[in-house]
Amino acid sequence: MPIVQVELLEGRTHQQLAKMVKDITDAIVEDAGASREAVHVIVREMPKDRYSVGGVLKSDQ
Repeated sequence: MPIVQVELLEGRTHQQLAKMVKDITDAIVEDAGASREAVHVIVREMPKDRYSVGGVLKSDQ
């Protein structure tokens, strides 16, 4: 049972997220030989004021 975790900043549409999880699932099925039903994808979105790069919050950029 492959489990894929994706962490990204909030802001994508439902359609973008749906396409992303489909594409990830397709890649795991093709490359790892897993069945589609066995692939789990967890998407964690974080607010831009909870993530920083170089000491600067993404919300401040």
